[in-house]
Amino acid sequence: MELILSYFPELSAKQASQFKALGPLYKEWNDKINVISRKDIDHLYEHHVLHSLALAKYNPFKADMQILDAGTGGGLPGIPLAIMYPDVQFHLLDSTAKKIHVATEISKAIGLENITGIHSRIEEHQGEYDLVISRAVSSLSQMVAWSKHLVPSQHWIVFKGGIPTEIRKELPPMFDVKSVPVSDYFKEEYFQEKYIVEVRKQG
Repeated sequence: MELILSYFPELSAKQASQFKALGPLYKEWNDKINVISRKDIDHLYEHHVLHSLALAKYNPFKADMQILDAGTGGGLPGIPLAIMYPDVQFHLLDSTAKKIHVATEISKAIGLENITGIHSRIEEHQGEYDLVISRAVSSLSQMVAWSKHLVPSQHWIVFKGGIPTEIRKELPPMFDVKSVPVSDYFKEEYFQEKYIVEVRKQG
């Protein structure tokens, strides 16, 4: 929790309390339903919460936006971002019902009112969003193909590991692809070679 406060000292008392509650809640739920690897749960704040909050440093959000968190798993990055942006609506989508259950129960437990849970495959879901975000991306081309019907603005921001020149090759030239190192925001070694990748279709 101290790690979060070191990078976000401006948190309100309510936000700080909500972030503090995530550790015990994820550990409790993870014992019942595995949403984070057992070996990684002790690194929840660095590897998952802070990683998610790289998007708060990048800051593409505006009030009243409708954000789809595709492949949210146990609610990441959606839940940390929903704490940070109470005036933005986050829709957490996953094809595994148990994971959506965990995400929604944790959201309720900390009093988040800007979260909805959706149990669906992304390519089968219907809706309209301002932006699609995700930490669970196998390839940019797959993400775009599966979710382009959901985002009229054709705008995605995802987390990816790898080399920016190779990441760029995952989509044809009609897409603008911008990679920003997470290490620009956070100094921990874990964030080396991890990127925020923003994708927009031209025209």
